[in-house]
Amino acid sequence: MTRYLTKSRFKIARECPTKLFYTGKPNVYPDKKGEDSFLQALANGGYQVGELAKHYFPGGFEVNTSDNAQALLETAKLLQKEDVVIYEAALQHGYLFIRVDILVKKANVIHLLEVKAKSAAGFDAQQFVTGRGYIQSKWRTYLEDIAFQKNVILCALPDNHITAALMLVDKQAQCPSQGLNQKFRVVANEDHRLTIEVAQNVGAEDFGNLLTEIPVDHLIEQIYNGTSQASAPSVSFRDEIDFFAQSYEADRKIPTAISTQCKSCEFRVSNIELGQISGFDECWGERLSAEELSQPLVIDVWSLRNTGSLIEQGRLLLTDVTEEDLNVRDDGGAGLSSSQRQNLQVRKCRENDDTPYIDVDGLQAEMSTWTFPLHFIDFETSTIAIPFHKDQRPYEQIAFQFSHHTITADGQMAHADEYLNAIPGEFPNFDFVRALKTALEKDEGTIFRYAAHENTVLAQILQQLDESPSPPTDADELKDFIRTITHSPSAVRPSWRGDRDMVDLARIVKRYYYSPLMGGSNSLKYVLPAILNNSSFLQDKYSQPIYGTQEIPSRNFTSRRWLDTNNEKTDPYNSLPPVFEDTEAERYRKYMLDDDIQQGGAALSAYGYLQFTEMHQEERKRIEAALLRYCELDTLAMVMLYEMLSDEVQKRVAR
Repeated sequence: MTRYLTKSRFKIARECPTKLFYTGKPNVYPDKKGEDSFLQALANGGYQVGELAKHYFPGGFEVNTSDNAQALLETAKLLQKEDVVIYEAALQHGYLFIRVDILVKKANVIHLLEVKAKSAAGFDAQQFVTGRGYIQSKWRTYLEDIAFQKNVILCALPDNHITAALMLVDKQAQCPSQGLNQKFRVVANEDHRLTIEVAQNVGAEDFGNLLTEIPVDHLIEQIYNGTSQASAPSVSFRDEIDFFAQSYEADRKIPTAISTQCKSCEFRVSNIELGQISGFDECWGERLSAEELSQPLVIDVWSLRNTGSLIEQGRLLLTDVTEEDLNVRDDGGAGLSSSQRQNLQVRKCRENDDTPYIDVDGLQAEMSTWTFPLHFIDFETSTIAIPFHKDQRPYEQIAFQFSHHTITADGQMAHADEYLNAIPGEFPNFDFVRALKTALEKDEGTIFRYAAHENTVLAQILQQLDESPSPPTDADELKDFIRTITHSPSAVRPSWRGDRDMVDLARIVKRYYYSPLMGGSNSLKYVLPAILNNSSFLQDKYSQPIYGTQEIPSRNFTSRRWLDTNNEKTDPYNSLPPVFEDTEAERYRKYMLDDDIQQGGAALSAYGYLQFTEMHQEERKRIEAALLRYCELDTLAMVMLYEMLSDEVQKRVAR
């Protein structure tokens, strides 16, 4: 079979030419990014956007075969028509092969459209460039993608006039109909491939101007002639395409210098099977020994900005980093500054010290300001391209679930409240805030979140209440409540800071706690296994089947033991059953990253799935139950973090 350079492979090569050699060889070079990007597209509605775009160009013919040769034949036959619209048209020139999202032919004029779920502001291409006329970095990948496709068509169909446009989601538009998203149902066929089932009689009155077409030919010309950026490239765009195509066809590796981009390399895989190779290790192995590769690297230092210069100097291990490199200094705030925290990570690695760092004095000062009972909350939300509800804008926030734990002054803990509204077609946000208000307004206890998400979501719902054409009768009460427990985002005026503004436990961790088991991450998903490994208090307590009893009430668990009797310190998230189990859900489940609903995008996908009405009631109940379990575990993890920190403070006081 011919090894074609496609637009996706070209994108990979532009990121890192060496990846072109690794890609498409999962049995040799496992790739973890494919699942992530697939799940992301599923979560934000990328597949549905692609299907919706076809409705802006109705009456087209779809080339739906996955066989390249057959797709080329079908496309060539369709192009013999004087006027035609083709979805997924296949075109080839040499070792280049593309599938065009939408191709419109009128006589000898061919218009290609690249459809993306990314949001834009209207139809003016000026939003893609800087004040000096160069393409903005955040848009470069998209424009190079369509420039690659136009180049192939220019070569394959030289007797035609070719124009090109991006078709994007207009974030300023409002959805004119109720339940539009649900009319584009995501399903899996017998081959476990996702497809979109579209409801009958979907018309322009349903979707209006949610998608916008933006002509980009002038920007493509800038890419071709090397004037799209401040410094002209050493190799022309078209020559680079040819070089990549020839290298890929010959299965020839293109050497690429290691850099900061390696930090997010999808071929950096630790759990490889017999016969597999880590592409990342193969690259870095040219500079490091196998033993050194097993150690933390310079790219693993948390939030380090000068990683690139250290790599250029050949200082590739985390232990090669010095205090001078970090510019360690006190920022004047309580606890650790960012540079001090970086230095702590480096020093513990250098000294082979796996003990956690805890600033007990700083924690004690923070805790003295907290008021019991303590409240711990976590939200699950959805931002999706095609709205679920009338008058909603693309990517507007939907808050559909929360979990709420409490701890009293005498240490009594309970899963006090939870909320989940996944009823198809029902806008949950205002009822969500109403339920949260009921849960939290019983006292003046301190409220905790982890990171900024909950504050951001509530601020957005406050804006929705302000802008709603038909606000609920208790809108003013809900807005006052939101302002009481939040602070205004930096760009919002007038600003506010509530009397019960939520305490960010992520900030507490960054300032007062560090475990080498967390590596360079402060995510709660990394913090939880670390504290379970380090805290004898948590080990003693949660190795007993007391969670979900009268002692510790739970809404979703009964007599749960989070650590086994041998005190094996496993990750509690890995102990939960999968969200999707069998029948149609089993096929859908294959696209949910490792069954872990807490992974990025999976809760959004589950919510989207629940919005479709054609589902067995038992299947719906199973998925909802799984959502409730995982969200409860999120707030339980926050409680465990508090308990560990509180235990350390009490030990100091006792001494």
